[in-house]
Amino acid sequence: MRSLRLFLEMIKFEHTIFALPFAYLGMLLAARGWPTWHQFLWITVAMASARTFAMSLNRLVDLPYDARNPRTAQRPLVTGALKPWVAWAAVFISLGIFALAAWELGPLPFRLMPIALIFLAGYHYTKRFTWLSHFILGFTDGLAPMGAWVAVRGSLFTPEDFPAWLLLGIVTLWIAGFDLIYACQDVEVDRRDGLYSIPAQFGIATALRLSSLCHVGMLLGLIALGLSCSLGLAYWAGVAVCALLLAYEHSIVKPNDLSRVNVAFFNVNGYISLILFFSTSTAILFT
Repeated sequence: MRSLRLFLEMIKFEHTIFALPFAYLGMLLAARGWPTWHQFLWITVAMASARTFAMSLNRLVDLPYDARNPRTAQRPLVTGALKPWVAWAAVFISLGIFALAAWELGPLPFRLMPIALIFLAGYHYTKRFTWLSHFILGFTDGLAPMGAWVAVRGSLFTPEDFPAWLLLGIVTLWIAGFDLIYACQDVEVDRRDGLYSIPAQFGIATALRLSSLCHVGMLLGLIALGLSCSLGLAYWAGVAVCALLLAYEHSIVKPNDLSRVNVAFFNVNGYISLILFFSTSTAILFT
């Protein structure tokens, strides 16, 4: 049990709350209701295995940097509480499960799987050479609802598939926006190690302004999604609450006061994800 707890800590299992509800949104919107149980099961398996693959690989790739960063120096791989072979085993086992899930979900998800893997494996390295890493991370997470849409619809490039692309943009901007806030904690470490985060390259104030713009763009995307899918009152109530939460998130983080970054990152964004899921699913399933 201790090893399991350390493993879940390593992959930040609790952060699944950020991405899984959006994957289910893609599923529900594609089905315009509840999909088959086969689709629901394998979408869940695909999401969990893809995230385990990405986070396990991330911890291995970033191990030298984590060891030099006071914020991450107590992670299990850094302290030796977990051995690297455990993370490598998780990488390869989760990769196999992800491939199986893609196969079970149909020909198009299986054919598109290599593209997803390029981002799931490659985004860990982007901070080494581009400050666009925040947006690449957001795009990678945005592939979750798009993948769920493809699993249900079996298509991606018709006019009816426009909501899937909106979801990709919404999640990209949302994740990039709060990753910009989170990265403000590591400005000095990133500069020392030559890493290309936007806060380290352009300053914390610029990063926070850009984060605000990202979240305005996210809200515009949610408006476009509601209009294109003719979603009802429950959805619009959820969007309104999320707008208030985003405003609160940006009000508690200041360039000269980062003491509440974790509240903004974990609490507020967890609420946003769940509220959007429940409001959208209510609009789809019960109206």
